[in-house]
Amino acid sequence: MKIDIDQFNLKDIPVSPDRVFTFPAGLGGFEENKRYTLFHEEGKPTVFWLQSLDDKDLCFSVVPPDLLNIEYQIELSQEETDLLELKDPADAVVVVILYRDEATQPGGGKIAANTRSPLVINGKTRIGMQKILRDVESSFVVRAR
Repeated sequence: MKIDIDQFNLKDIPVSPDRVFTFPAGLGGFEENKRYTLFHEEGKPTVFWLQSLDDKDLCFSVVPPDLLNIEYQIELSQEETDLLELKDPADAVVVVILYRDEATQPGGGKIAANTRSPLVINGKTRIGMQKILRDVESSFVVRAR
């Protein structure tokens, strides 16, 4: 399969089957989009792009939470574990979606992370889900630089 990624002016990018990630329930607000590929710009491996294969205009910026100094301890239900076909917790990969917060700064907006709805992906099966965290206990460590 080949895709065009208009945001980056990329044309005819090959996507092999082992680079296709499936989100059976879709993502919040985009439930009809179930197939994605994950890539990053050359030389910039910290921010990844989750590009929908069902809608070429749908692309999310995602980062590992540790890049934002966030550490998750997520409990999955048996149903969620089954959905992900997760046999070994070490195979679970967590990423958070970044977005531009236009509500606080119209016209530009700061970059924010959706920390209450991380994506949990089985790295072996490439099946993922968006985990809505209802009761989040958080603590923050502030370090001087």
